[in-house]
Amino acid sequence: MFGHQYYHQVLRKYVITFGNLFNDIIVQRFNSAGTRIQSIAVPIAYGPKEKFLARINSNPDLEDDVAIQLPRIGFEMTGMTYDPSRKLAKTQQNRAIGTSNQNLRTQFNSAPYNIDFALSIFVKNADDGVQIIEQILPFFTPDFTPSVKLLPTMNLTFDIPVILQSVTMEDAYEGSFEERRALVYTLNFMMKGYILGPVQTSGVIKRVQVDTHTDIPLNTARSTRVVVTPGLFANGSPTTNSSASIASSLISANSDFGIAEDFFFFTDGRTYSPTAGVDSDE
Repeated sequence: MFGHQYYHQVLRKYVITFGNLFNDIIVQRFNSAGTRIQSIAVPIAYGPKEKFLARINSNPDLEDDVAIQLPRIGFEMTGMTYDPSRKLAKTQQNRAIGTSNQNLRTQFNSAPYNIDFALSIFVKNADDGVQIIEQILPFFTPDFTPSVKLLPTMNLTFDIPVILQSVTMEDAYEGSFEERRALVYTLNFMMKGYILGPVQTSGVIKRVQVDTHTDIPLNTARSTRVVVTPGLFANGSPTTNSSASIASSLISANSDFGIAEDFFFFTDGRTYSPTAGVDSDE
């Protein structure tokens, strides 16, 4: 769009980050004597709630080896809305040094978006459900904030709040009261994320020259010249003395260089030719 083709995989990283928050949930089961008899790592997968319910309803016997096993967690991204309260100045840019250290990467400020997620917990008995819920709720008060490295090439790491907005429970069953079909807990979250724009690469300006004239038009002879260049000693220390500095071509964009200013005064009546890059008599 607008002449730029890029894909930072930002939304994919948000989905992965959200899923990883619930990737280590364990359900334990005990016998009547209070002895633990089973420990289950609850699997999690991306998909809509209706998909998992269809799998469950397709086979009423949840103990069947070919049926979907419970407990299980599913989640999906349900929507996105622009958040004007977090808007930053459009003209502000992020900058990073290119891989060759001789160029500069720039990127305008990201666009703030609130991303909605729905987390569905499927269990076959109430105790499994409350175990899972109790392992989630204490960490959201009401938000949990992971750090996400959205764009390594720009060294951009964001703190992304994930806010728990609501918890609902659906108790759906058929048959006798002793035989539950499925208990479904639905947790709705909002992630305060950012969508990143294209990255542009440009060269680094290492020499600035300004000529001043005592008269107009500008094709008259120059009288004064100011040249600004980076200054760096061979040992890596910054300097403002251009004559003591190493060549500017050897100074990379991320070097700790100084700024050297040189002034020149002319009475020879010559002018500078931008096309030829030298002073001429014309």
